[in-house]
Amino acid sequence: MSIRPTGTAPRYRWLLAGLVIALASLPVVLRYLVFWPLDQWQVDVEVYREAGVSILTGRPVYSTLTESPQLLPFTYPPFAALLAIPLALMPFGAAGWLWTALQVVATTAIVWYAGYRLIHRTGAWVPLTLAALTAPMLWLHPVSDGIRFGQVNAFIVLACLLDLREPRPGVLRRVPRGVLVGLATAVKLTPGVFVVHFLVTRRWKEAATAVGTAVGVTLGAWVLLPQASFAFWGGALQDPARLGPNMGTSNQSLRGLLLRVGPEGMPGTVLWLLCVAAVGGFGFWLARRLFLAGDSIGEVAAVGLMACLLSPVAWIHHFHWVVVVVFALLGADPLRERRRLWAGLGVTAFFLCRLPWWGISWLNHRDWPELPGRVLQNADVVGALGALALLWWVTRPTPGAPERESSGQTTPAISSAV
Repeated sequence: MSIRPTGTAPRYRWLLAGLVIALASLPVVLRYLVFWPLDQWQVDVEVYREAGVSILTGRPVYSTLTESPQLLPFTYPPFAALLAIPLALMPFGAAGWLWTALQVVATTAIVWYAGYRLIHRTGAWVPLTLAALTAPMLWLHPVSDGIRFGQVNAFIVLACLLDLREPRPGVLRRVPRGVLVGLATAVKLTPGVFVVHFLVTRRWKEAATAVGTAVGVTLGAWVLLPQASFAFWGGALQDPARLGPNMGTSNQSLRGLLLRVGPEGMPGTVLWLLCVAAVGGFGFWLARRLFLAGDSIGEVAAVGLMACLLSPVAWIHHFHWVVVVVFALLGADPLRERRRLWAGLGVTAFFLCRLPWWGISWLNHRDWPELPGRVLQNADVVGALGALALLWWVTRPTPGAPERESSGQTTPAISSAV
């Protein structure tokens, strides 16, 4: 379907939209880049940059730690270390500020591509609609945490969204589907859930393209960095301690929740695998249903939630997928479909709060009942499961109506060039 905006926005509105987005990012930027302690400043950008420095100087990539007091190792595949070389060519301070600006741009692009059904209804006001919708997304706890640490998640989410979104973005018209998922998987393994989704939906070509791309660039990295590749695939990958304390509050995966409140040892592992099977079965079934209904945004949202819930480790900033979830819930016309409006607003309000840390504060009061504190401590797991249920609820077929119409695809035409 050919889709075109209903009007052309004046250039000054685009400039104003850029200003609004920049101003909206200020609270997060000021907190985490201007007033944040220097020994905690952009710690993950420092990890990426040090990997690039290691390649340029010939030191071991996976046995090098960042400076005290963080002492953090590089935990990504060697291909990601190659991509970090440009960061090594600039001062650390410049790298931190540049990375933050790119995260804001990437999050804005996620809103643009995930929210196109809603945004393009506003015609000549599209720029300001984009800005108004982007502002609260920058304040979501997972997004602001990504800016705090200097994380890569915004780019991972954007790559997977662009690969699956319909209509196909014009800039990717000649790029085969699956390439961006493959590149994202070669940088960070969790996007591999999209390969599972391709297989579930019998999109064999996309699955093969994603796997082939990931394997191809990984083998290329192996040729360029043989020692680092042996170190990662032969040892570092199997060391969960490199990722940090798995049972800490920041791990908001199903496994993280069970490590905190579930049984230990083999019973705990069996329970986790059962939960993974149950949640994964429902999540991939829902993603398949949304794919068949033509709802590519809902499809990406469901699989993105699987990337967090099913992974052994999912830090709070991994939930950058919530940005896609919000717009999958809102659909094309939330003012007409009020359940979509309330679902989207509810998920936004939920993830604006720093609930896991409220839980820690609660648990520090020994005389307070423990259960509310535990629920708050694991709030992002609960929120992700709730968002998955809401996604099923707002997209379920209505009696007597074609399923495609219920998915929010009845939108004004939007050009595939967007």
